[in-house]
Amino acid sequence: MKHLQDFDFIEAVMRAGSIRKAAEDMNITASALNRRINRFEDEFGYEIFERLARGVRLNPAGEMLIQHIRAQRSDLARLQSQVADLAGERRGHVSIACSQALLPYFLPDQIAQYRRDHPGVTFSVNVRDRVQAERELSTFRSDIALVFEPRHLVDFEVIAAVTQPIFALMRADHPLARHETVRLRECLAHPHVAPDPSFGVRMLLDEAAKKTSSSRVSPIAESESFDFMRHYVLHENAISFQFPIGLNPQPETGLAMRPLSARDVEPGNLLLGQLRGRTLPVASARFVHQLTQALEAAPV
Repeated sequence: MKHLQDFDFIEAVMRAGSIRKAAEDMNITASALNRRINRFEDEFGYEIFERLARGVRLNPAGEMLIQHIRAQRSDLARLQSQVADLAGERRGHVSIACSQALLPYFLPDQIAQYRRDHPGVTFSVNVRDRVQAERELSTFRSDIALVFEPRHLVDFEVIAAVTQPIFALMRADHPLARHETVRLRECLAHPHVAPDPSFGVRMLLDEAAKKTSSSRVSPIAESESFDFMRHYVLHENAISFQFPIGLNPQPETGLAMRPLSARDVEPGNLLLGQLRGRTLPVASARFVHQLTQALEAAPV
């Protein structure tokens, strides 16, 4: 416990890349911070920063130390949650890395439900792509991840998985809105907007389009924002694409949602996961249990 403040100083220097800049951020003098770092290195027995002409950076020993720091903080958070349970209190913090589609409806609803029973628990929710999410798990920056089809599964322990078909979104007066299910080639024959290739939706669309010689994904606009794409089709008679978990069951006025035919595009896999082998803090573990039940009941 006595080194927790030292750890804060070390992480601040790591983020700033400079003792002087970190000292300014922490409102202390650079000389005092440098003495603190030097004293820790003396006690640790090894230098942890490489001194450069224009700052500092972690050396290999420092990188190992940072991993240890994050693991220790994770263990401490879990212990605090367990002690709070013994005292009849439910406290803690849950950090989530998630795909953008979970932000508008699913996670707000789930977090609000959880906090009605456990108001002492706080949350942080950060949008991360598939690669970033796994990195956040491995560095203990996030407890859990909820993402579409992670590219790398080395450290990603899948807790729950559900399939999600891709929906086409369009104005209610669009010609394709008359159909209950739409074909990909029909959608791509019309002006369309799409996420960039780093998103699971786009990856599935590109893979499906490659199987045909008559169509390809050629968006009139690309965006990282599904909100932008969903609203853009209300301004131009275009089509956008999204997983249903990111859509309101009661669609906005003037907007139609139609599933793409499964003959054309495979559904995406929404994965709930954590760092392999990690024991989650109590609050995070209980929230994972709630999410698992909600995903199993989610409409597709």
